Parts: sequence; C-alpha cells; structure tokens
Amino acid sequence: MPWLAGLSLLLLVGGAVWGLAFVPPDYKQGNSFRIIYIHVPASAVAMGAYMTMAIAGAIHLIWRMKLAAMVMKAIAPIGASLTFLALLTGAVWGKPTWGTWWVWDARITSVLILFFLYLGIIALHQAFENRDAAAKACAVLAIVGAVNIPIIYWSVEWWYSLHQPASISFTGQSTIHPTMLRPLMATLSGMYLFFGWLLLLFVRVEILDRERNTRWVQDLICGESR
Repeated sequence: MPWLAGLSLLLLVGGAVWGLAFVPPDYKQGNSFRIIYIHVPASAVAMGAYMTMAIAGAIHLIWRMKLAAMVMKAIAPIGASLTFLALLTGAVWGKPTWGTWWVWDARITSVLILFFLYLGIIALHQAFENRDAAAKACAVLAIVGAVNIPIIYWSVEWWYSLHQPASISFTGQSTIHPTMLRPLMATLSGMYLFFGWLLLLFVRVEILDRERNTRWVQDLICGESR
C-alpha cells in the first residue's frame, strides 16, 4: 500500500504539473483543454471501477465469497467520487468549449446514470441490516447496471453528441498529439494506482469492521496501542 500510494501521487502530481504547465495550448481549445488531465482519468477509472464492482458482485452471487462482497461495498464510494469529479470537470470543460455547462446528450446523461448507480449501491448497503441480503441486492444492481458502461463508451458513435470521440486508440492511430498524450498517460496510470490503493484501504477497513469482535482483531488493537 505505501508503494501504491507513493507511486500514484508521483504520477498524478507529476503528470498534472507536466500537462498544466509545460504542454503547449491546443490550437482549437486553447488552455481549456488542460482539464483533460483530471477529467479523462477520473472518467476512465470510474467506468473501470464499476466493471470491477459488477464482477465482484457476480463472484459473490455465484461462489458466496465474502471478500467479493467487501470489494463491491468498498468500490461504491470511490467510484461515486470519481464519477462526480468527472461530471464536475466535464461541466467546467464544457462551458468554454461548447458554450454551456450541461447538455442532455447521450454521453453526459449516461455518466450521470453511472453516478446514480453508485449512489444506489451505497443506499442499498445502508438499507439492509443483514449484510448478506444487502450484498445480494447490491450484486444484482451492479450486474444489471453494467449495461450502462458500453453505452457510455459507444454513445458518441451511436448518437449525436457534443462530446468528442475517443482521442486515444490502442488498435489504431491516436488523434491526440504525443506532447499531450504523455502527461495524460501519466495521470491516467496514477489514477488507476490511486484507485487500487484506496480499494485496498477501504477493504481493510471493512474486514476490521466485520471482524472487530474476533480475537485476532482485539490482539491487533492491543498490539498497536502499546
């Protein structure tokens, strides 16, 4: 965890400073494009986190693994925060670029649905007193909601949208200039590592909360208090 935290912060801060201070302005968008170094990593990791949560939910339903349920519960607040950050930075980007803070196009609306799905998972966990019942309900919602992820990704291709298509391609030629791409890949990698660190931290807290009455947790607490 310390290695993940340190490397993620190094990539996030280094990539952000690189992109905000040293990359030249875009020839169309000027300096407003620089918000991609926050917006794109937050959006990408928010979608990836949801798919991870849905997979954990499926594992829990099929094999009744308690750890999968803990992972699913831990991801929800992290994913909700990242999705909110993506929506906020998208609105800040949209005002100078499109002339409006918000528009109900397919990409933005489907990301808003993703935010509500995360909130729904959090609310379901709070609504049930029985942890197993809560985990089953959240797993079903997470799996059903996973259909929204390809809609988010392909929405700019399927429907008319103000949102530009993907600039990074792993199978063809990317449309973003290498001077802009390098710091973006740094912040994107940093955001994935940051998510991994937070996930481990939240799962550890969940394990300690569930096992707080066991002997090994009591011994651990007593050992740290000395």
